[in-house]
Amino acid sequence: MANTLYDSGRTLMLSSFDWAATPIDIYLVKTQGTNPYTVNSSTHDNLDDVPVASRISGPIAIGSKTVVNGAADAADVTFPTVIGDTAQALILCKHTGADATDTLIAYIDTATGLPITPNGGDIIIVWDNNANRIFKP
Repeated sequence: MANTLYDSGRTLMLSSFDWAATPIDIYLVKTQGTNPYTVNSSTHDNLDDVPVASRISGPIAIGSKTVVNGAADAADVTFPTVIGDTAQALILCKHTGADATDTLIAYIDTATGLPITPNGGDIIIVWDNNANRIFKP
């Protein structure tokens, strides 16, 4: 699967969504091995569609969010002392505090450094500083 925006994320963006002001969380997820997550950007709409067993690390709140030339950008993210299975993807979601209402926004599985195997150290996500940044709807 390539990087994609969930339909629920596209709907959110087109219905008065404020990227800079809305709390956004990020997760490391596995898409292979035992209990893998299989993305479905059409039918998966909330975090409860992503099995807990598929989440390697997170949630981590994304900070310093901005919009640059129509693209979503933010500060780089650090997942501290990560252990567990290899992560093949990142998932971004709107944070509400409940999996059933945390709206899925973006699925990223094509990026420098992915997949990544945790070794107990920090995993740092460095966002692209080119035109598309984190993503461009």
